[in-house]
Amino acid sequence: MANTESIDSQIIQIIADHAKLAIDVKDLGIDDNLYSSGMTSLSSVNVMLALEDAFDLEFPDRMLNVQVFSCVGSIREAILELTA
Repeated sequence: MANTESIDSQIIQIIADHAKLAIDVKDLGIDDNLYSSGMTSLSSVNVMLALEDAFDLEFPDRMLNVQVFSCVGSIREAILELTA
């Protein structure tokens, strides 16, 4: 599996492409709340689908919640768990 910086870069690119944030993703910290930055529930679904495609995985029902998709760091932790 790729290192965490590589995973973070992929996540950030997907967020840039699909989250429709009110801020530039370059200004986004790893633990900054994506919902506070403008991500909606609809765009979070688009982010989730793009993540599943990019990382060739499927998020289980237990991970389909606001906490998992709230920031880059929590998304990375979920991906690392699913690809371990």
